[in-house]
Parts: sequence; C-alpha cells; structure tokens
Amino acid sequence: MARNKYPEETVNLILETATRLFVQKGYEHTSIQDIINNLGGLSKGAIYHHFKSKEEILVAVTNRLAEESNKKLFEIKNRTDMTGLEKLKKLLTDSLNRPVHDSIFSAAPNIKSSPALVYSILMESVDTVAHQDVLPIIRQGIEDGSIQVEYPEELAELVMLVGNIWLNPMIFDDNPDGIYRKCVMYDKMLRGFGLDIFDESMFERFRRLTEMYCKNK
Repeated sequence: MARNKYPEETVNLILETATRLFVQKGYEHTSIQDIINNLGGLSKGAIYHHFKSKEEILVAVTNRLAEESNKKLFEIKNRTDMTGLEKLKKLLTDSLNRPVHDSIFSAAPNIKSSPALVYSILMESVDTVAHQDVLPIIRQGIEDGSIQVEYPEELAELVMLVGNIWLNPMIFDDNPDGIYRKCVMYDKMLRGFGLDIFDESMFERFRRLTEMYCKNK
C-alpha cells in the first residue's frame, strides 16, 4: 500500500478548525488567515500543502460530514425488523434530523459560488447514497411488497437528487415559504410512486433549516 504523503493528523486539525470557524463565523466570513490563526502555529504554507483554497477545505469538510451520515444509512439498510418502505422513511427522516445540519445551515456557505462543492454533493447523492443505500432498500421493498415500482434504480436517483439538490436552499437560494411549497410538491411526487414517506414534521424541518440559512447568509 502506498504511503500517505499527507500527515493525517495535520489534515484532521485543519478540517476540525475550519468546521468550527465556519459554524461560528459563517463560511463567507471565515478567511484562510482565520483558520491559520487557530491552528496552533501551523503556517499558511502548511495549509496550502494540503488544500489549494478555502473552497477545497469546504469540500473536504462536507465530504467528512457525509461519511459520518453514510455510517447511519448503512445501519438502517441492514436492519432486519423493517420493510423496505419503513427503512426508506427512516433513512430520509434520520438524515434530515441530523444535528449537524443545524451547524451547516447556520454557517450559510455560498454553495452557488462553489462549482466543486455542488458537483461533490451531486455525485455523493447519486453515486454513493442513491446506488449504495437507497437502491437496495427499494429492491427489498419490491421483494416484501411494501414498494411497487417499475424502475428502482431511476427512482433511487430521483429521490436523492430532488431531496439533496432541488430542496437545498443553499443551491437555489429559496426562502422558507418557497421550500415549504417544494416539500409539498416532493411529497406529491413520492406519493405518485406509492411512497408515503414524507410528512408534515419533515416539511417543518426543511423550513427551519432554511430559516437558519436565510438568517445567517
């Protein structure tokens, strides 16, 4: 195995510091110098040795948070006491209610100005979550009779793309009322596929997260 040329402890320190500052000050109001000042003596060169820009740091922070979420999704996927439909609802509910979302939306990063981050979210939604977590659950639902759909792979991608991209106010700059209306439409779409997995509490959770974002952007 090739030796990792980037010391893991240094990268971890940079990402932990950046995450804390993004939450405290907001992404737009945190500079590279702010991060350096909180690294306990590391130089600007040390940061740029690992990350080319603040945007790259944000992508890495987001990927790390996604990895933590994926562990929970794996646990849900492998439960034996739930139908596929029940698992799909729990997956969406637990993902939406993760406390870390409060920190991310309060930091209010300007995702629209970061094509790399938008692409990262897009590919994470489709290549990782949709195919590795949502698709097996939908296929289980088809087998146990709780889900009836003709194109499971396409449905898995659609569920994640709409949920993670279209319903993300940091990408489309929606206000709370606009997000609520989108949630209503998302629910109608899912019910059209026989998926009764979205409810009023989730609508309100999206609205609250959007309020946090609008307040701090």
